[in-house]
Amino acid sequence: MEQKKLNIGLFGFGVVGEGLYKILKQTPSLNATIKRIVIKHPDKQRNAPPEIFTQLANELLNDDEIDVVVELIDDAEAAYHIVTTALKNGKAVVSANKKLIAEHLAELLHLQEQYKTPFLYEASACASIPIIRNLEEYYDNDLLQSITGIVNGSTNYILTKIFNEKIEFVDALLQAQQLGFVERNPNLDILGIDATNKLTILLLHAYGIVTKPSSILYSGIQNIQLSDSKIAAEKEYQIKLIAKAVKLNNGKIAAYLLPQFVKKESQLYNVANEYNGVIIESGFSDKQFFYGKGAGSFPTASAVLSDISALRYDYKYEYKKKYQSAENELSNEYYLKVYVSYDNLKSIQKEAFEWIEEFHSGQQRSYFVGVIHAEKLLKDDWWKQHGVSLILTPEPIIANIDYRDVQKRSLELAGVL
Repeated sequence: MEQKKLNIGLFGFGVVGEGLYKILKQTPSLNATIKRIVIKHPDKQRNAPPEIFTQLANELLNDDEIDVVVELIDDAEAAYHIVTTALKNGKAVVSANKKLIAEHLAELLHLQEQYKTPFLYEASACASIPIIRNLEEYYDNDLLQSITGIVNGSTNYILTKIFNEKIEFVDALLQAQQLGFVERNPNLDILGIDATNKLTILLLHAYGIVTKPSSILYSGIQNIQLSDSKIAAEKEYQIKLIAKAVKLNNGKIAAYLLPQFVKKESQLYNVANEYNGVIIESGFSDKQFFYGKGAGSFPTASAVLSDISALRYDYKYEYKKKYQSAENELSNEYYLKVYVSYDNLKSIQKEAFEWIEEFHSGQQRSYFVGVIHAEKLLKDDWWKQHGVSLILTPEPIIANIDYRDVQKRSLELAGVL
């Protein structure tokens, strides 16, 4: 197939934008050139010819010679205008803006169909790992059982430091900020917002589900304590922030983003620092593991480059699972086995749990292991409050409960809790 020459209009020249500019300079075989770059602060010193920069978005969006608009800014509202205008103007678009994509999936799908313009965003999910393309092309059938992954390199870096260096959360966060691994607003990472946006995108390509991040059960790592990592070490676990989408026994899909204890046997156990790791389980191919850097200039830029390269051959997402005859449905009808540590027992909604399996009291901090319905976690936020740490057990999902077994498995807690 003959490849096209591409003229690129780039929005943003930050860490990723500059990384892309440098990579394109080193890969002339791609036959792709950046014609203009829109920037916000013209006085800032940049490693590119000054004449290539502009502050006027319409110079790119209305330029008939520009075939591809690459959007790499951190303002989701401004990015929305850029992406939608470019698609309406018949330009292919490449983006890394997970917030924009996750919050506007339905509209972006409609625009692609209406204007027949491709919109690619591999870099929005796991940076250097080509997970979207694999879900689109290799797992384009009904046999996908689950996708489980560490999809935020910043939080994984922080958890690695807490676990390996025995330092507190605030100190690990400071290290991550100093290395540039954390978003400009660190809450996007540490509260789990960034990773939930990514999971929302992966749900579309894994199961054809169009939803909003607000519909997904999620939390970040903001309440993880050094004492939690010590408990994990005693049990020979690691603590990871895990994104999960899995097909339940009833055929519906469960999805969540939560801290979880991970066993040594899991491939995710040794995914450390700013790296991402994703396990895909399919009906006949068993489990496959994807691993790569999830943060940084060149890893993210490499995913953008891959999308640009694919556009030379008119590649576009087909969203096969979205348009198949039987649509998948998101469900919160399942139970989770969780570890909960806390400073004050009064902050815990004990009545929300089906049963408690294990309880340990400490002078400063106590914890228990119990089973709770996912819907109760989605509707309440007591477990996200300061002083409470909720972590999933290694095999947390319980599809159904046989209450005849509850008495056998539960402790008598009168006088204990």
